[in-house]
Amino acid sequence: MAQRTHLGDADCSIAQALDVVGDWWTLLIVRDTARGLHRFDELQGELGVSRKVLAERLKLLVEAGVLTREPYQERPVRHEYRLTPRGRGLLPVLIALQDWGDQWILGDGEMTATTEGTSREADRVHALRGTRVPELLLPDRFGEFGDPVAADTPFTVLYCFPGAYARAASYPPGWAGIPGARGCTLESCTYRDQLAEFTAAGATVHGVSTQRPDEQREFAEHEGLRFPLFSDADLALTAALRLPTFRAAGVSRIKRLTLVVGRDRVVREVFYPIGDIEASVQVALAAVRSAAGS
Repeated sequence: MAQRTHLGDADCSIAQALDVVGDWWTLLIVRDTARGLHRFDELQGELGVSRKVLAERLKLLVEAGVLTREPYQERPVRHEYRLTPRGRGLLPVLIALQDWGDQWILGDGEMTATTEGTSREADRVHALRGTRVPELLLPDRFGEFGDPVAADTPFTVLYCFPGAYARAASYPPGWAGIPGARGCTLESCTYRDQLAEFTAAGATVHGVSTQRPDEQREFAEHEGLRFPLFSDADLALTAALRLPTFRAAGVSRIKRLTLVVGRDRVVREVFYPIGDIEASVQVALAAVRSAAGS
């Protein structure tokens, strides 16, 4: 692989990393592979890049150990490209770039846990309707890996929240002053209190945050939650769906939003931004009932 860094950059990790991924198409390939696009034609169709350029970038990423090249068809031989552990280590980089773009390019520079309903950030999230959630496993609050999309019920209500803690002292400094951050306990407890209605409508309720499993477990036990909380601390789901985030206490946090996902993994409804938390739970329940009756 050709080196583009100078001799003086030999000990600079930033320069060495950019030598691998410091290219427009390369990072976008990593982005789309994280979204579940693994085949050459899928990537080309999404990116609109020439076959020559795409082949060159894929070769570079395989040589750098960011992607693996795995055959999925014998005659003729065709390959899929999947992220390696080294490649998945780039997901926080992608999310940091997205967060910076949402805040400083698409937004006004304010750190916020929500957005305006007419923002381009909201448009990106609403565009998830009709798309498929890639197959992935996340640790639950007990550290056991599971699918955030339930296979045994027609629908999954996947509510994503910035963070909820059993102890007030655990919240990051200035949390109450971040627009949209407050209300995670109220949201989870409202789903807890309405769980029987969701079950009767044919839906499983799952919560997702980027907190550690032990933090989620302490919160769930404190509030008596009877449904799973999944940890996306490694940002696998966040990167796969390009969910909006903000950073607080050095951690990327998912902004508050709700997805209604079918058993076929297709997103049926998207609710973002969420202003009235208790009303949003009722809207999600109504969406499930409507989808079940269609």
